Amino acid sequence: MSKESIASIKEKLKENPTKDQLLIWAKDERKGVQQALKSYYRQQEKKEALKVSFLERSVFERALYEEGYQWIAGVDEVGRGPLAGPVVTAAVILNKDCQLYDLNDSKKLSAKKREALYEQIMDQAIAVSIGICSVDEIDQHNIYEATKIAMKSALNQLSVQPDYVLLDAMQLDISQPQKKLIHGDARSISIAAASIIAKVTRDRMMESYSKQYPYYDFENNMGYGTPKHLDGLKQHGICPIHRKSFEPIKSQYL
Repeated sequence: MSKESIASIKEKLKENPTKDQLLIWAKDERKGVQQALKSYYRQQEKKEALKVSFLERSVFERALYEEGYQWIAGVDEVGRGPLAGPVVTAAVILNKDCQLYDLNDSKKLSAKKREALYEQIMDQAIAVSIGICSVDEIDQHNIYEATKIAMKSALNQLSVQPDYVLLDAMQLDISQPQKKLIHGDARSISIAAASIIAKVTRDRMMESYSKQYPYYDFENNMGYGTPKHLDGLKQHGICPIHRKSFEPIKSQYL
């Protein structure tokens, strides 16, 4: 009886092999089979570690579900520090049985991973909404107050109103009970989901602005004060999306 081809074994390892299949292949002395098995087990270990980490970041949500809360919204912002562009916030209510194990602080993810998760969150979440405060509103209210306005706007626009709110290092004047979590985007899957939605949304806005205002490298710096951005300011001055209340714009370009 001829042995199963290595190519066939590799294909079956991509699916859900049975314990019996794994035991049979473990006895196969061919180097290619053993290397394929090692790779399979490494991938399984990574998946298990990712799941464990995900469960750790779900601790606040799971505790709230046990207390009887049903619609838990995570809220986060992106864009408090840049010299240009709006501040963008998002509010997300995930399904109780969410299994997006890659959910994490958007800053810890590649752009490709953020884009993929953005689509999955938009497809699978119970409710998602965006809140934006423009440059003029930031200059009028200050960035901290503008962020709170944008967060409340995101919450108010949710198609399902939350009965509990988890926030990243902020506290809002809202009727629902809330919890402020320092580094919340790395500690709560709901806040992590909001951070991804807000980040991808704002990045897309800044990439669009870069076509209108090409001198500042917005498509790469997202409005932060990088050398290319500062050089663009020196050569061309400010554009309509620069924050006039921020330095060095306030003292050098007005």
